[in-house]
Amino acid sequence: MKRRLRVGLNLFGILLVGIIIVAGWYLNRAMPVGVGYVAKYLCSNTFISQRDPQVVFEEDVKPVNPLAHVVRWKVDREDRSVTASAFGRVKAKAVYREGCGCTLVVGAEEEAVRGQTFYQAAQAYAPVSHDPNLPWPEGSGGAVDPASLGVDGKTLDRALDAAFAEPGPDNPRKTRAVVVIYDGHLIAERYAPGFGPDTPLLGWSMAKSITNALVGILVREGALDIHKPAPVPEWQEPDDPRSAITLDQLLRMSSGLAFEERYEPLYDAVDMLYGAPDFAAFAAEKTLEAEPDTKWSYSSGSANIVARIVRRAAEKRYDHYYDFLRRQLFDQIGMSSALVEADPSGTFVGSSYGIATPRDWARFGLLYLQDGVWKGERILPEGWVTYSTTPTPTAPRGEYGAFFWLNAGAPDNPSDRLWPNAPRDAFAAQGFQEQKVIVIPSRKVVLIRFGATSRRDTWDTDRFITDVLETLPPAE
Repeated sequence: MKRRLRVGLNLFGILLVGIIIVAGWYLNRAMPVGVGYVAKYLCSNTFISQRDPQVVFEEDVKPVNPLAHVVRWKVDREDRSVTASAFGRVKAKAVYREGCGCTLVVGAEEEAVRGQTFYQAAQAYAPVSHDPNLPWPEGSGGAVDPASLGVDGKTLDRALDAAFAEPGPDNPRKTRAVVVIYDGHLIAERYAPGFGPDTPLLGWSMAKSITNALVGILVREGALDIHKPAPVPEWQEPDDPRSAITLDQLLRMSSGLAFEERYEPLYDAVDMLYGAPDFAAFAAEKTLEAEPDTKWSYSSGSANIVARIVRRAAEKRYDHYYDFLRRQLFDQIGMSSALVEADPSGTFVGSSYGIATPRDWARFGLLYLQDGVWKGERILPEGWVTYSTTPTPTAPRGEYGAFFWLNAGAPDNPSDRLWPNAPRDAFAAQGFQEQKVIVIPSRKVVLIRFGATSRRDTWDTDRFITDVLETLPPAE
């Protein structure tokens, strides 16, 4: 009996030691992600969105970052930075630079990051100003009377009520902003307390669609050809099978590159965003898991490879390549608040870090509704919106084009689509926690939704779309 007890205790001890070792290894890998997320997210929301960091930490960070409960953080407004730490050992710092936003200092000295010259300070620009006496999008005037456009205003109000309604305290939607554009007019907008039309909001993966636009502009200028092999330095050896990957395949998420798009510690997406000094280089080192154009696999890594391609093409034309983003896209359509933050290497984070006010995100959607034309000037090349919204052949439900989500439906079953009750021509820029820029050409509509929705099943995009469309005049 004593021998059995002794053996049992020994086995228990071995098991306990094993658990401690595994837990220690996991925390050693996971804590830098949890700490980095806190520093970066608080930095962007404090210095760009001008929100109270304590409120942001409680309402936005804790619900999605389980490691945040052991993280301590500090905002230094004079230094324009946020530091975070856990257990007094794991530390992270994000710095704010006017003109390119917040960057997590990883793999480089802070002095080197602050000394980068790919951007100009915001005061160097002549930002687009919006006349308050003019209606949106030319000015910053408020919504027009929906009835003047044949819209049922009372029913539209109820649709917005539903968008902001909370199903219960346990799984809140936390809708922060809704904007409705119809036939080029702002017909409704609503904001949660603490938010407004001038609050810049992080769109997360909606940045991919901004990257799409930047590629389109370079295609229009003849600087890029999407059907040629992508100019990725890591793939240039003649016997490297990745050397045949085209820019089109990267845009369509059908390159075949291995990349784990899971937002949990130990997976590629978070290791890249919170642990890599060069996001594109991190992704470009991945091997092929499938032949190009044989598998669709959503990848933020691919978006950052494309962002670096955009950067290198723009650097041939501009001393500060961020001028290209602003002058050729944002200023052209009046997105005066728009910003895409950079990684530590200085490449804009084309996968995840686009920030703008809801009204400016609506301007971006309107550009695509208008087939890439703004005030009679072609911003995106002819046919680019059609290309971007053509389903990728390997996307099983016809749900993805070129850095845009689609509602086309499965080729053999069009009713099997993202939003079954919405028109099939609907497409969207979408981001984490249900950020949306939804464009529906057949109904001349752009819908904007921002929130901090921790559980995806608490927000119903299909209902949101159909609720608004029911208030509009019938399709022509």
